[in-house]
Amino acid sequence: MSDDRTDAAGAGSDRDATPPREEHEPQLPLHGLGPWPGGRDAWPDDPRFDPDLLEHGDRRNVVDRYRYWRLEAIVADLDTRRHPFHVAIENWQHDLNIGSIVRTANAFAAETVHVIGRRRWNRRGAMVTDRYQHLMHHPDVADFVAWARGEGLPVIAVDNVEGSEPVDLAELPERCVLLFGQEGPGLSPEALAAADRTVEITQYGSTRSINAAAAAAIVMHEWIRRHARP
Repeated sequence: MSDDRTDAAGAGSDRDATPPREEHEPQLPLHGLGPWPGGRDAWPDDPRFDPDLLEHGDRRNVVDRYRYWRLEAIVADLDTRRHPFHVAIENWQHDLNIGSIVRTANAFAAETVHVIGRRRWNRRGAMVTDRYQHLMHHPDVADFVAWARGEGLPVIAVDNVEGSEPVDLAELPERCVLLFGQEGPGLSPEALAAADRTVEITQYGSTRSINAAAAAAIVMHEWIRRHARP
């Protein structure tokens, strides 16, 4: 097991990467804010603010509360408000959904995202939010389960297999780990066997399953709906 928190909070430049624009693409308006009005003399005297962002503007994908803040200051503030649920994802096939799940976990202020299996994962869907989100790697299911048991956290598997409970009717503990599988195969037999309970999303159409990132967002919001405080 390895804790990637320092990577999430300190690696790389704290700037959103913007792909090159093709000639025929329309010019979209920039989000965020420009340089701090009034120049250097008007800059706030607050160590949370980044001088480079104050001077050049803040176009990052962050809420206005964190405009012009240093990356480390944002992570520290989030740490005072994170929710007591964790998210875990199996990563045996380099699933492209992992980045999107990390982005949703950040939006809902999950405590930590755990990646089980392959260490490397496609971060494109995370849209840089992995820099603000605590990440932890586990080489296999056994290591992840040992960690969860040591923390006293029940593991809630999410998969539409026989015996699953509808998530809207099932108990979702306030302190828990929501465990997701990969697109297509779902959770591994080892993960399902280790879970304390298994839930599924009730569906009404013809498809057998929904996108893994979409399913993760639904289940995380179900936790938020029950337990989050304003």
